[in-house]
Amino acid sequence: MPSPSEAMKVVLFPGQGTQYKGMGKDLWPAYSQLADTASQILGFSIVELCLNDPQNQLRLTHYTQPALYVVSALRYYRWRETETAPDAVAGHSLGEYLALLAAGCFDFETGLRLVQKRGRLMNQASSGAMAAVLGMRADALQAFLCDHKLDSIDVANFNSPTQSVIAGDSTSIVAAEKLLMARNVPCSVLNVSAPFHSRYMRPAQEEFAEFLRGFTFRDPAIPVIANATARPYPPGHVAQLLAQQIASPVLWTESIRYLMGQSDFTYVEMGADPDRIGGAVLSKLVDEIRRTEAPLQIDGVPAGPAASASEVSIPAAPEPSPKSGSDAEFLGSPVFRKRYGLKYAYVAGSMYRGTSSPALVIRMGRAGMIGYLGTGGLSLASIEKGIQTIQAQLEPGQPYGVNLLADYDNPAAERATVDLYLQYQVRCVEAAAFMQITPALVLFRVKGLSRDAEGNIQCAHRVLAKVSRLEVAEAFVSPPPANLVDALLREGAINAEQAALARNVPMSHDLCVEADSGGHTDAGIPTILLPAMLELRKALVGRYNYREPLCMGLAGGIGTPASAAAAFAMGADFILTGSINQCTVESGATDAVKAMLQQAGIHDMAYAPAGDMFELGARVQVLKKGLLFPTRANKLYALYTHYGSLEEIPAAERARLERSFFKRSLSRVWEDTLRHLEARGRERDKEIAQANPKVRMARVFRWYFAYSTQLAFSGSTEDLVNYQVHTGPALGAFNQWVKGTALEPWTQRHVDEIAVALMDATARHLRSFNSSFACVAH
Repeated sequence: MPSPSEAMKVVLFPGQGTQYKGMGKDLWPAYSQLADTASQILGFSIVELCLNDPQNQLRLTHYTQPALYVVSALRYYRWRETETAPDAVAGHSLGEYLALLAAGCFDFETGLRLVQKRGRLMNQASSGAMAAVLGMRADALQAFLCDHKLDSIDVANFNSPTQSVIAGDSTSIVAAEKLLMARNVPCSVLNVSAPFHSRYMRPAQEEFAEFLRGFTFRDPAIPVIANATARPYPPGHVAQLLAQQIASPVLWTESIRYLMGQSDFTYVEMGADPDRIGGAVLSKLVDEIRRTEAPLQIDGVPAGPAASASEVSIPAAPEPSPKSGSDAEFLGSPVFRKRYGLKYAYVAGSMYRGTSSPALVIRMGRAGMIGYLGTGGLSLASIEKGIQTIQAQLEPGQPYGVNLLADYDNPAAERATVDLYLQYQVRCVEAAAFMQITPALVLFRVKGLSRDAEGNIQCAHRVLAKVSRLEVAEAFVSPPPANLVDALLREGAINAEQAALARNVPMSHDLCVEADSGGHTDAGIPTILLPAMLELRKALVGRYNYREPLCMGLAGGIGTPASAAAAFAMGADFILTGSINQCTVESGATDAVKAMLQQAGIHDMAYAPAGDMFELGARVQVLKKGLLFPTRANKLYALYTHYGSLEEIPAAERARLERSFFKRSLSRVWEDTLRHLEARGRERDKEIAQANPKVRMARVFRWYFAYSTQLAFSGSTEDLVNYQVHTGPALGAFNQWVKGTALEPWTQRHVDEIAVALMDATARHLRSFNSSFACVAH
């Protein structure tokens, strides 16, 4: 470890592209035993391949990668004969395996087997190409690709501020090359077999991940900067990040900036060239980055020349508190915590189509916190399966809940969902998108009413109501509507005692005020909305004189300790999070969506029309970074408001819709829509749409919203730009908060650990604020 006045010593390993015939000539005699071992593993003479390449195979990926690995490993061993171990290591693409070897994560033979498998998988990938782009910054390049609708292209290598590599299908790469060259931007298609480090490598990534399960890896003995995260490998994540690397971009610029932010450093490039130990491949990139870019400063991590090499590691991440009785456990309302049997006044809210999955709910429940299964958009059979999974894996008394989404178009479906909940004795539901109280919701609430031995009313069924409007909040704080209770009694769905008790309890004892959030939102401002709701509660409690207290929480925009602290400081009894949980291991979102969400900032969201309430102009908040859905959705709404029918839309505009938006003819979309309405037994809606051209246009446009949602949940990357991903700016704030910590990669985010980290940090924030306030007051 260097002293404070010494520079950190870093070894850098280049990747594929540095091979040449004759490499290793000075190494083979000294390491003949390792050469023989490598030849036995590979099934051919590694020495013959590297020195003579008699069959012109050194250019092929599945030969290139093992050959470079062996030669670079031997060169590192030669270097170590006279040099002490480096303080940190990094490798570019294939070079990362050499970095992990140098850090002691596996031995020479294991590394070679990994590289051999990796080379074969990458060689098998086809139907794609890559191109190097020089003289254009990466952000400008990404904007260029977006502007020219080249959405099938990924930036695969962020090599330096002015050097990138793009990957995609061959036709698009050639088109990009021509467009860039026309702008005098040097671009050349590379001689590679596949679009490495891009979405197109997902199948190879999945197979490699399965292969890695057969190995055991040690944690790095020295920091290894990962290509996929530009941060050191955290303990226990070697296999995970190696698999991730195959289909993730190489963040080389940010990796070097990270090292710059830790300490002054010297480096040695360790590759195949015997003259310069790797040549100038990485050296030129590193020199440009150091000359033109600022160090990456991360809160909590020492920077500058005084930082020691041992400090080149991920900063201490927010970790769940191991002790009980922490300040975080006293935040919010004790009534709310006791009512639901919770350790914290914290809720993981539901998210559409099982994004808040059974795994998420189970993980929360086992940690003594409550999560709600996201049921919107799921079939009744899928909801039932989710409930069965949750109940089978949670112990009695461990909390969980299930979402109930209002369905005004199909009340029978809402009733069937409630009947399912009653069948499985679900005790807690989260009521969302309710503008008025429905019979099904009343049934759930009232069916759980009874008296105990002392005559007190017991509410076995809890409703957590998400509200964003005062009139809706008033409906939930009021007793169930008498006409709906009477109808249920006449039906025999509830008994006379339950009907009588319903007059003495609110529809919900627990309301969550929903401010600006992901998905459906009224874009409310929390500092206005919550105080107004609290005043309403005060007035209604005085009117109804309920025996049991009412609790009111806050959701929307909560992604950092400061925002959570603000909620509690304003009087929230609990907080509810959503967007920050969809980018976790347990989330039901696809890996592709999680990768996009992990990169989102606070300004990477936009408002778009809500497909289920398209005609009303209701809006949802969605991810816009790298996607065209928000723009296209708003375009459809603009067309709907401007024209009276599909036929009135200019022919050229209709053709563009078919080509870019719908990927099929509008007539075919209309046929699909009719079949959908028939399948759901909505003959009346079908007749209205057939008779009214404006309604027909709305139904056709609604198809795009269903398509974009299904696409985002499919995992397919063929039409990535049309993904509809509901999320809010809280996720961008959270991403910023955890930058440089163990919680930065989504693969390390677990919903319960996020909750505890956020609550603990919130408690510290409030304690610090109160101390500061006390000092000012005195």
